[in-house]
Amino acid sequence: MLPDDIALLNPEPGLSRRGTPTWEVAYLFPTQGTWEESEYLSLGTNWMIEFEDGCLEVLPMPTLAHQLIVDFLVECLKAYLRDHGGGRVLFAPLPVRFRAGKYREPDVIFLNDERVAATGDYPDGADLVMEVVSSGPTNRERDLITGRVEYAHAGIREYWIVDPTETTITVLTLTSDEYSVHGEFAADSMATSLILEGFRVAVRDVFAAAEHSA
Repeated sequence: MLPDDIALLNPEPGLSRRGTPTWEVAYLFPTQGTWEESEYLSLGTNWMIEFEDGCLEVLPMPTLAHQLIVDFLVECLKAYLRDHGGGRVLFAPLPVRFRAGKYREPDVIFLNDERVAATGDYPDGADLVMEVVSSGPTNRERDLITGRVEYAHAGIREYWIVDPTETTITVLTLTSDEYSVHGEFAADSMATSLILEGFRVAVRDVFAAAEHSA
């Protein structure tokens, strides 16, 4: 929201009234399009906030069902890495740098050993990411369409789209600068990875994890 917009909503700047938003606080922060990376990274919050070319995007709060699925997938990956070694699995909130001026917060992030060794405060890219698709058309477009393009352009080798609405997991692998479908796995199948040899999860078990939220 720009200062002119704030003025329209609050015609008397400096006189925020009890029970109304403290509009003046917005003036303490840069306007959309003028944020610097350093300002974004110094926000000091665990809110899910992404950054692109000077603009912030505050992501919707995850539900319990969403987080139970994320937790299940993280535990599956941790178990795999305990047996096979090589790399670390992390999870949001954690800004991942896609390029200069662009950070995203995937739900689940796998970094190989080389990338872990090169990582400072925030990962520079990732080797595999997973997104649990939230309900609503905007969220579905973000993960099914926008994410597919952006993660490919960022060079992320494998992208898992975990869709509770359709009870499917789609695994995409990078070929040149675009994704190809490694597999579209339904509820009665095992979803497998191409880059993590031997990693597989029962799709039914992934979505059953969310049933504990009922």
